[in-house]
Amino acid sequence: MSASAPIAADFVIRNAWIVTMDASRQIWRDGALAVAGDRIVAVGPTADVMAQVAARQVIDGSRFVLTPGLVNCHVHITGEPITRGYVPDDTDWRTNVFDWLIPTYLAQTPAEEQLAATLCSVEMLKNGVTTFVEAGTILDLPAVMEAVDAVGIRGRLGQWIQDRAFAPGDDQPALTREAIAKLEAQVERWPVATDNRLAAWGCLVGHNTATDDLWRAATALVRDKGLGITAHMSADPADPDYYLATAGKRALLHLADLGVLGDHLSLTHMIHLDDAEVAAVAQSGMRVTHCPLTAMKGGYGVTSQGKFPEMHAAGVPIQLGTDGNNNGNIADLMRAMYLLAGLFKDARRDGNLFPAHEVLECATLNGAAAAGLAGTVGALVPGLKADFVAHDRNRPEWTPLLNVINQLVWSADGRGVHSVWVDGQRLVDNYRMTTVDEEALYAQVEQVAPTLIARAGMTIPCVWPVA
Repeated sequence: MSASAPIAADFVIRNAWIVTMDASRQIWRDGALAVAGDRIVAVGPTADVMAQVAARQVIDGSRFVLTPGLVNCHVHITGEPITRGYVPDDTDWRTNVFDWLIPTYLAQTPAEEQLAATLCSVEMLKNGVTTFVEAGTILDLPAVMEAVDAVGIRGRLGQWIQDRAFAPGDDQPALTREAIAKLEAQVERWPVATDNRLAAWGCLVGHNTATDDLWRAATALVRDKGLGITAHMSADPADPDYYLATAGKRALLHLADLGVLGDHLSLTHMIHLDDAEVAAVAQSGMRVTHCPLTAMKGGYGVTSQGKFPEMHAAGVPIQLGTDGNNNGNIADLMRAMYLLAGLFKDARRDGNLFPAHEVLECATLNGAAAAGLAGTVGALVPGLKADFVAHDRNRPEWTPLLNVINQLVWSADGRGVHSVWVDGQRLVDNYRMTTVDEEALYAQVEQVAPTLIARAGMTIPCVWPVA
């Protein structure tokens, strides 16, 4: 019997630690990963893979821990990346959003949205994020799609959708028709397909900005197209209070009555829920995106009020987001992993809550499912997309390497991301972007940021004198 023909590969990385996130959660201490085109074609012990593969390039991976690319399920790629940190850190939720962020969002130009989207994409990639779900473009989705595509990251994007009439004289039916038409147009223009790195998603603003008619219509549309909806909800008691006052039920119970909960839906923040809402969420199969960086910085009450341990115990899929650069202030999902692993251990005095291996699942497999990409990204398995990260072991926080899962969640962060591949293309190589001139990008952001803030009629406060 003749031997099998070798597997042709463009490159193979050998002698690396590999955290596969496959069905058995296999970890290889001396593993190899082979890529052909945009797909992984082999993963396993180095000796076995090298015997199976004929690769054009062999890369020494003894310096690296390879993991699937992380998935950031809630990030504002416009509006905030180029105004990072100018909002004071003593603002409550309402002041932060309405007095600071919204004026800045609305003062942007399409060119500034492109610049912000480029900067945020670069920041995510350099911190090991290969896929993201956008919170919502404010003004110009085509311009943002163009910018993100040039960087090379994978994403699900959409212009913010809302329809509720707030001003006297607003034509509510017309606002609803316009919102639905906008959503229909973008999902037709940027369809979801396995080989599309970028596609449109249902990005509702959430909170109290969508009517029941919009919720129903958006839900029917995304279910028909095999897409998803992301929206903000219950970061603050204002959301349940609004629904109690207007619908007689708390937010999640009202949405359940509308029939709009389900595995197509991922709601972000979800801190101020009661037990009945947790039960409704668990029964529906919907997903929850936790942004611990924002919750902690904004004083949302996540450790005193949040029911994430209860949702997790009830089987609610939880994934992670980094939110905006004036909320969590950084697009490093590894820091969000650290907080998810630790906050509730301390708040409940229970070390069993959110163990490191489950947190890593939240940042990879759960995130992939929330982005509609289960079975496409989120694991290092033959046949899946070649989206992966090489973490640099040649750093103090990685030394010694004894328990790789503990190391990823408790010791490491995005600063140790050496290289990143998306669709088999090396977008970060030795800590540097291959698709973006970083120095030119940073210089342009430094120049544009003060102009945008001034145009919004805002100032940059500091409690200490700046000469």
